[in-house]
Amino acid sequence: MYKNRNINVFSHVLVWLVLFSMPYVLSYGQSQEIDRIIAHFWIPIAFYAIIFYTNYFILIDRFLFPKKMVFFVIINLVMIALFITIKEQIENAFFSDLMRRPSQNDVNSPPFKMFVYVQMISYMAPLLFSIAIKTTQRWINTETERKEAANFKLKSELQHLHYQLQPHFFFNSLNNIYALVDISPEQAKTSIHSLSKLMRYMLYDTNEEVVPLSKEIDFMKKYIELMKLRVSDKTKVTYNFISEETGIKIAPLLFISLIENAFKHGVSASNESEIIIDMTVQNKTVLFSIENDNLPKKTEDKSGSGIGLPNIEKRLQLLYPNQHNFKTMVKDNRFVAQLEIETN
Repeated sequence: MYKNRNINVFSHVLVWLVLFSMPYVLSYGQSQEIDRIIAHFWIPIAFYAIIFYTNYFILIDRFLFPKKMVFFVIINLVMIALFITIKEQIENAFFSDLMRRPSQNDVNSPPFKMFVYVQMISYMAPLLFSIAIKTTQRWINTETERKEAANFKLKSELQHLHYQLQPHFFFNSLNNIYALVDISPEQAKTSIHSLSKLMRYMLYDTNEEVVPLSKEIDFMKKYIELMKLRVSDKTKVTYNFISEETGIKIAPLLFISLIENAFKHGVSASNESEIIIDMTVQNKTVLFSIENDNLPKKTEDKSGSGIGLPNIEKRLQLLYPNQHNFKTMVKDNRFVAQLEIETN
């Protein structure tokens, strides 16, 4: 808004510098007595101001933008003709000794028809400037409103996805803890305590648009340790995260769905399985990969809602358009997901 106001002020200053210079340019080479300055400078400037601001504040909004072109043209032609006539009358009444009509004998004076055309053009200038400024302002306002609407829509979609992810995450976590209650009550208690810490992070810290990458890594580590409590010794979980502080900030909860899916679809109670998680940083690009056994979900398994991957794909499109690369594949019966995000 402040920037638009500065542009508006600059446009008005530029217009009036041009309009103030026009009478001087048109009377170049003529004597500069005070009477001639008044006749050729201050009188036209007063009429320029009336034409400019009448169009700027009234006529353009009332007739030009609503496409009432005939009325707009007629009113301006009448106004210009009236001002030219008034100017001639004032000059004849008060400056008749200075206002000598150009003649064929005066080689230094332009033809009379050209004189009239120049007068018309000079009075058209403030009209055209007012249209240009008003149209530019309208375009800027339209663009601003469009961007605000797009921003609002973006925030609404992200908020919806964020709220969608939280119940999904808690639902899966509670399912895992429920499975531990009969097997290992102590582990179930520990899991509930760990889940409360994760919930605190999700409910409060993730309300920000971006969070430090180190916080997100700490959250993922806690979640992985929580999930490891419910898997058997036949499942090997290996993860590698950067330990040093990078100063990078990133949108929260972008990776957690991939980790959820790995524990959900890559773990078997009877067969050996392995989950490998890796995150590195190159310059300002975060590289994340996760690999797990591809074990299709059983039909009777109703845990979760299956919204994890669609959620992350949609959030990436909204948050990092043209700044991310996300792909998944099944290779040698193992599911692989790779995500690259270019941060600012």
